[in-house]
Amino acid sequence: MNITTTIDGTSARITLYGDIDFDTLPPVRAAAEALPAQVSDLLWDLNHTAFMDVAGLHLLFTPTLPGGCPKRRMTVTGLRHQPLRLLLLAADVHPATFDLARLLPDTLPTDFQ
Repeated sequence: MNITTTIDGTSARITLYGDIDFDTLPPVRAAAEALPAQVSDLLWDLNHTAFMDVAGLHLLFTPTLPGGCPKRRMTVTGLRHQPLRLLLLAADVHPATFDLARLLPDTLPTDFQ
């Protein structure tokens, strides 16, 4: 797993290169936890993530924040088919737990079926 972090004022973009699973979850969380406290908006760029298991749900819906760090608004971009299907399935089964309205862009990819 390669991870690139870009910070612009109060916004950060973390780009992941590889799959999200329980082996890769610790370094991905560490990247988010290393963000400065002033970062209030975090964009997860998953353009290069073809597969995500339940670890991705843990990452996106139970973020660990360092003590005293304000809660960050998180959004996701570049969802490929399998990660998007996982998110939609989780939201269908447990809509109160997996609120996609705050996480997903306004529109789904046009080629999603």
